[in-house]
Amino acid sequence: MVVQISEHLQILDSLYLKGYRSSLIDRALTKIIELERVNTLKQASELQSKLQTYELQYQMPSEIFYQRFSDGSLGEEIDYFEWGVIYELWQSVQERLQVLQPKRQ
Repeated sequence: MVVQISEHLQILDSLYLKGYRSSLIDRALTKIIELERVNTLKQASELQSKLQTYELQYQMPSEIFYQRFSDGSLGEEIDYFEWGVIYELWQSVQERLQVLQPKRQ
């Protein structure tokens, strides 16, 4: 499936590099990106809510927690592992949002 999508993107890229323009393709791509952005914002919000639960419970920002957890200074409670995974997912979503945010011109 990934190979097929990659091939489709290469075809579109080739067409655009050769000067072909299509308002239909432009609208479709814009809509796909916007839907992905909205979905990713929803994921970010859900993860942020979960992070806040841990932050309140342990009275520690997630960033500080993750640094301490990563260097092994916190221990091995199951909550810490779950918090760490949620934080990593949140970071991944934030990276995706950086790509998906509309470019200001």
